[in-house]
Amino acid sequence: MADLAAELSALVANYSTAQLALASGAVLFLALMVGRLLFNNLPGKRPPVFEGIPYIGGLIKFAKGPWNLLEEGYAKHGEVFTVPVAHKRVTFLIGPEVAPHFFKAGDDEMSQSEVYDFNVPTFGKGVVFDVDQKIRTEQFRMFTEALTKNRLKSYVPHFNKEAEEYFAKWGDTGVIDFKDEFCKLVTLTAARTLLGREVREHLFEQVADLLHGLDEGMVPLSVFFPYAPIPAHWKRDRCRKQLSEIFAKVIRQRRASNTREEDVLQQFCDAKYQNVLGGRALTEEEITGLLIAVLFAGQHTSSITTSWTGIFMAANKDKAWNPAVEEQKAIIAKHGTTLSFEALSDMEVLHRNITEALRMHPPLLLVMRYAKKPFEVTTSDGKSYVIPKGDVVAASPNFAHMLPHIFKNPKQYDPDRFAPPREEQNRNYAFIGFGAGRHACIGQNFAYLQIKSIWSVLLRNFEFELLDPVPGADYESMVIGPKPCRVRYTRRKLL
Repeated sequence: MADLAAELSALVANYSTAQLALASGAVLFLALMVGRLLFNNLPGKRPPVFEGIPYIGGLIKFAKGPWNLLEEGYAKHGEVFTVPVAHKRVTFLIGPEVAPHFFKAGDDEMSQSEVYDFNVPTFGKGVVFDVDQKIRTEQFRMFTEALTKNRLKSYVPHFNKEAEEYFAKWGDTGVIDFKDEFCKLVTLTAARTLLGREVREHLFEQVADLLHGLDEGMVPLSVFFPYAPIPAHWKRDRCRKQLSEIFAKVIRQRRASNTREEDVLQQFCDAKYQNVLGGRALTEEEITGLLIAVLFAGQHTSSITTSWTGIFMAANKDKAWNPAVEEQKAIIAKHGTTLSFEALSDMEVLHRNITEALRMHPPLLLVMRYAKKPFEVTTSDGKSYVIPKGDVVAASPNFAHMLPHIFKNPKQYDPDRFAPPREEQNRNYAFIGFGAGRHACIGQNFAYLQIKSIWSVLLRNFEFELLDPVPGADYESMVIGPKPCRVRYTRRKLL
């Protein structure tokens, strides 16, 4: 025994301090790995953990792309699973059975601020995700009041004017990319109806460049480190400062003028808080932040949905394009050639075409909340899980819309799925292209009118032919749009 002890002492002595440290570290790491695996598989009511390699598996899965993560996680665990990512846990709820609490709960239970506060450098201080729930609710009320039926009616002529003037510049035939064209047009429309006549008529190019700089400042790194010292963020901050200076001048002139405009800017200039902040009016910086927030919420989503609508209608002439053209003829016979609010509201075929494009390709792959309180969900096969306080909870409109037990043949473009008697969207939380519940998009009626205006002008004046196959979705982007697709247009008159 003494000899064995002596041999062990000699062996240890032969190792350097560094080697001992390395060996100890390896043992510790192995212990942590085993502990993590055991913890992930402890029995209980928490959702199953989808991680793979302990500590780094979640990061690797997100790096491969959220869509791959969703496919693999759903195939392995079903409607509810948790992915640890760095120091956070992201729990996914997939499908209408497990969605109710996500969409119905108030901010005191399922909060947006903790997961969307990376927008604060872009939107600015004192608005949306930089304020408490009561103030944010008041600010959303102000925007909702800018979208009443009468106000929407007043925006329709601006939608039509911008579309007609834009497409009048096209030739008799040519090749375009829908995404590029509609991004430009929707920016023009938004400038007139949201940012105001002054910006559209006198400051558009300058403001559009600055907004583009803000847009470029929203990169994947921004979600986790919005203040990281990188060139994209430096440019974002410069553009945000210049936009603030421009809008401050416009707002002061608007408030000093006796002229009233029909736009969202006017609504914000006139608005006052009701139950907070002493009932004061919005400051110039708050108005600027709200305008930017509204623009970011709607510009990309509208232009992308307009693009997908065109791509699918052009690829499905008998099912979508031809019925939409026939509907335009009927609308003209009933309402005349003017694209009024009432005429756009009567376009049920075009409405379904747009909705089906949005079902297949919602612009936002993930919508998220922060669980301030634990809650329980029950899956379609009766399994119950408790999602703990502190989890980031995510739903995916894109993935949920592709579940075959919710939408029949989900990969097939079929606008009639929304028509009687099928009405597949009527199941609670089945269609979530505009969100649902408490946080449903308050601008969806604005978006439908905008997109219908654009496509009504096009249906009455052009034919389209896809020169490439229907493109896939670009999941590398922050907002999910179509990959490039060449489209040939030919000018013609409907009547």
